Amino acid sequence: MAATPEDPATPQAVPSPAEPDATDAAAYDEATQRLARAVGAAETALIEFEIAVETFRIEVENFSRLHEERLGPLYARLEELDAAIAEAVAARTGDPEDERRARELRAAIMPMPGVAELFHGWLDGDGFSPEGYAMLTQQSVQRPPRVRPSDEARRLYRELVRRCHPDLATDANERDRRDAFVARVNQAYARGDEAALRELADEWERGPAPEPGRMPADELYARLEWLAARKDLLADAVAALEDSAVGSMLRMAGGDPDGMLDEIAEGLRRRVAEREAELAGLLADDPGTADGTGPAEPGGGDGPAR
Repeated sequence: MAATPEDPATPQAVPSPAEPDATDAAAYDEATQRLARAVGAAETALIEFEIAVETFRIEVENFSRLHEERLGPLYARLEELDAAIAEAVAARTGDPEDERRARELRAAIMPMPGVAELFHGWLDGDGFSPEGYAMLTQQSVQRPPRVRPSDEARRLYRELVRRCHPDLATDANERDRRDAFVARVNQAYARGDEAALRELADEWERGPAPEPGRMPADELYARLEWLAARKDLLADAVAALEDSAVGSMLRMAGGDPDGMLDEIAEGLRRRVAEREAELAGLLADDPGTADGTGPAEPGGGDGPAR
């Protein structure tokens, strides 16, 4: 009886793995090359997207910082005048509701006691010091001269980041090196420092050359998945920036965010002048303030020093 494959007593020949012929190897290599080109295109697109996100983020931070530095004193003056006007009105009317409002406005602008000592000078009643802000945001203590850096600074920044971006590296140590370097590039760009950007470009050229490598197909597929996930994270970051109050103002500013700050400042100065005139009128009409000491404390007593 002839032996059959189902007969366990019949020894079966173990087939050896088939060796790919030259045609199969060439086809596999071509497929891997196409995949590698797709990964390269995805990396380029992601880096361009990251550059756009980072430049927008830097402009948002610059706008926020300059908004506080240029307009903060004007807002503070308005709050002080509103409190003084409320106190003058309360001193004149003696109305309990006016007195309550005056106390609330005054309390809102009083500095928090002990804050500077608690935070060792990094934070006080008026907010973070320039050094404290720089420490938290990894920005320079020196404030940016303008919201949007010059066209030349933008060109230098984009060209440099295209070469040194961490997403171009797969090795962890190389990514760390690039992360640290790009942080310095971002700081120089935020300041609009064209000379520093050129020096950083020269430094990068003198550094170690990236190691060329060829990824196998499975690593290329994993790389594509990582790039897609990274793009989704960036899209979420962009949405958060655009939805923020500062981001919305920056979008409204169009091509001249510094001009928008100037316009806001001019409007605030007009409001300050109006409040000062209003307060002067109230004090001039109050015989109890003829000596220039300010309105009386609501409910009696000496008023706060003006």
